[in-house]
Amino acid sequence: MDSQGAKSAATILFILNLVLYFIVTVIAAWAVNHGIKRSQETAAALSFPARIFPIYFPMGNVATGFFVILSLLTGVVGCTTSLTGLHNVFQWNGPNLHTAAASSLATWALTLLAMGLACKEIELGWTDSNLRTLEVMTIIVSGTQMFSYFAVHAGVEEAIAYEKYRAGRV
Repeated sequence: MDSQGAKSAATILFILNLVLYFIVTVIAAWAVNHGIKRSQETAAALSFPARIFPIYFPMGNVATGFFVILSLLTGVVGCTTSLTGLHNVFQWNGPNLHTAAASSLATWALTLLAMGLACKEIELGWTDSNLRTLEVMTIIVSGTQMFSYFAVHAGVEEAIAYEKYRAGRV
């Protein structure tokens, strides 16, 4: 009765997401660091409204700042969700899987926001190779996060059905 298909799929997807979100975090952290280092010299020549913001991104376009900050936030939240999701999947009971599904859904929503900014960044153009890599990784991780959410959601139904079956036999 207890097939482990959803459990193994969710485990593989959470490990894949952990790696992808880590890459997104590293690239976004590099972009923030690069922006902080170069902002003082580059933003000094800008007009007053642009000098208000503490970080000016000399690479990319006007959507770069929002995209990089949201990608960094998404990467950190995604790594945390993947780690806790792995723990919850290893427990494989109803309450833990509900927790994993809820956190996966919240992370997926945040990732979709970052993906929307990545699409805007692609539409505006003028980005260097590191930002293009971050854009592509964000789009890929939004798809894998969706699959992991559905795998966990399928696992919730399977685990609850198995717990009901086991309770009926005792």
